[in-house]
Amino acid sequence: MKTELTRTKENPWILKTAPGTSEFTMHVDEKEGTAILVCKVGSTTLHYDARCIDDLHAMLIEAGDWVELGGADEQKPTKEGTVEHWGRSESNPIGGWYGLKKGFRGRFGVYIPPLMEELGLCDLEHNAKNNRMRAK
Repeated sequence: MKTELTRTKENPWILKTAPGTSEFTMHVDEKEGTAILVCKVGSTTLHYDARCIDDLHAMLIEAGDWVELGGADEQKPTKEGTVEHWGRSESNPIGGWYGLKKGFRGRFGVYIPPLMEELGLCDLEHNAKNNRMRAK
């Protein structure tokens, strides 16, 4: 499956983190011939390889149940079995980080799940913490 990602810088998705505490935008761009997701959180910009959407959806389908998000900064360790851990694991389809900006490669489990919910690809919990997601 190839998810159609069409939002631009001029017309981004306006999203909130799973707990609903922070708003951010996301749009599609291109860098060195690769489609990327550009995530703007206040004055911080993060980049993710756009393939992460279909790859994460496939992982969730294979998991067959809820998967904990486990969001963490790049410099922090991740909990095995979480979306964050998978998003930087050598065993994922790209063999490592979906985050592309050195120093800002983490937080995959924070910013990608709300976009997937917006795209209708997953169910996402909205608790104060310890949220999970599963494939639709």
